[in-house]
Amino acid sequence: MSRLLKQPGIAAPAAMLLLILLLALAGPWLTPHAFDTIDFEADWGAAPSAANGHWFGTDELGWDLFARVCVGGRLSLAVGIVSTLVSLAIGVVYGAVAGFVGGRVDALMMRIVDILYALPFMFFVILLMVLFGRHWLLIFVAIGAVSWLDMARIVRGQTLALRRREFVDAAVVSGLGTAAIIRRHIVPNLLGVVVVYATLTIPQVILVESFLSFLGLGIQEPATSWGALVNDGARAMESTPWGLLFPAAFLALTLLCLNLLGDALRDALDAPALRRMAE
Repeated sequence: MSRLLKQPGIAAPAAMLLLILLLALAGPWLTPHAFDTIDFEADWGAAPSAANGHWFGTDELGWDLFARVCVGGRLSLAVGIVSTLVSLAIGVVYGAVAGFVGGRVDALMMRIVDILYALPFMFFVILLMVLFGRHWLLIFVAIGAVSWLDMARIVRGQTLALRRREFVDAAVVSGLGTAAIIRRHIVPNLLGVVVVYATLTIPQVILVESFLSFLGLGIQEPATSWGALVNDGARAMESTPWGLLFPAAFLALTLLCLNLLGDALRDALDAPALRRMAE
């Protein structure tokens, strides 16, 4: 943490990301307009104004854009965080077991990963929508079912290097089983790589959800997300350009802050290794 705080340029993206998170959580209570209620007293497609309480304006259907951007941020951030946690839970265990056991077990497990990589992601999502209907839970399932594949490969590669270390040999000689070695020695030494990749996975997942919502395969009204708002704003950008500007700005700024934090965290964790190499 001390190395991370010393990284140049870390304060601005961290503060901005915290502000976006607080706005997504508390924003709907700051405005008198509900995100799913049409304001019949205001002009539909009205420009941003503090006089009528529509700080980001209204869309072409009369919904308050500020409230919808805040609520959309909740779902987009939730998709990113939950899908990343699913990726960590599955990918770390799968990759650590494959890399440590090795041999035919490793070959079989990684061939399964290759097969899943070959499946078309969009076809998988469309199939889920057809079988179970459109629901926001399916977004978590669809993205989480694919995002762990990269994590599994990264963890497996790191595990292959760790299992040749002396402390692993000592654990084997002392009589520890495979599960105990993975839990007590392999996984703790992977946390640095896992945390860095997790911070870079969150923006990727948010972008995937936004892409699905942009295609009309994601969140359905009256619920919304930044991707769905960008889709709606793009259709009416000539008459109400603020409908595209605000959600797109929040989405781009969040992705930028997360990537900057991931880079800073990677540099902070790499600093001790570079120092040892220099010595």
